[in-house]
Amino acid sequence: MAKILIVEDEPQIVRALRLYLERAGYSAVAVHDGAQAIPAFRQEKPDLILLDLNLPNRDGVDICRAIRRDSGVPIIMVTARSEEMDRLIGLEIGADDYVVKPFSPREVVARVRAVLRRVGGDMGDTHIVRAGALLLDTAAFRVWLSESPVSLTQSEFEILLALARHQGHVLSRNQLLEETQGIAYEGYERTIDQHIKNLRRKLRQAGGAGKLIETVYGLGYRLDAPAAGAESHVA
Repeated sequence: MAKILIVEDEPQIVRALRLYLERAGYSAVAVHDGAQAIPAFRQEKPDLILLDLNLPNRDGVDICRAIRRDSGVPIIMVTARSEEMDRLIGLEIGADDYVVKPFSPREVVARVRAVLRRVGGDMGDTHIVRAGALLLDTAAFRVWLSESPVSLTQSEFEILLALARHQGHVLSRNQLLEETQGIAYEGYERTIDQHIKNLRRKLRQAGGAGKLIETVYGLGYRLDAPAAGAESHVA
């Protein structure tokens, strides 16, 4: 499993990046201060670094130069600046790629995967999640139930993935929002109910017996995924 070091001072960005990287099969560690970057790099020995350009106490350009003096570890620069000069500075000092805020965490994961493949170090291939007869491929966003394909929207896939990763445990609506969005948005809880309704219908159409997704009233939802060929006894 490839380890990604995130050097970023905005907690919400760190949280979203960590969520999506771990979902894609990577290990992620983070520091929030430029002064912590080099010690963390030496201690953690990451396979790739996501490095913010604007950091407190030590900027990303200086950190990148320092790392490049003794290491060829892939570095993706992350910044709010979009000027071409910043891109040139980042690439000339040895950065392997460059992303500009605001960005989609999925885009960053795709960049991470591409850079690691380019240097031959993509060990984030643990993208298959199994829960009983359910199989989810997080790289291809595809789902099978007892070998039958299930066509899901992106939101439905992410909710099912969260439930599969916590099979047998109840997740509240807020927890599902945090798992899928990186943050629980007030007022969005009821959208989870509609997605669950759609998921149940699609899983049932694919041959799912009973309710694979159980409602635990007052708490949230729980995935009951029996092994292939077994019957579900959830009411």
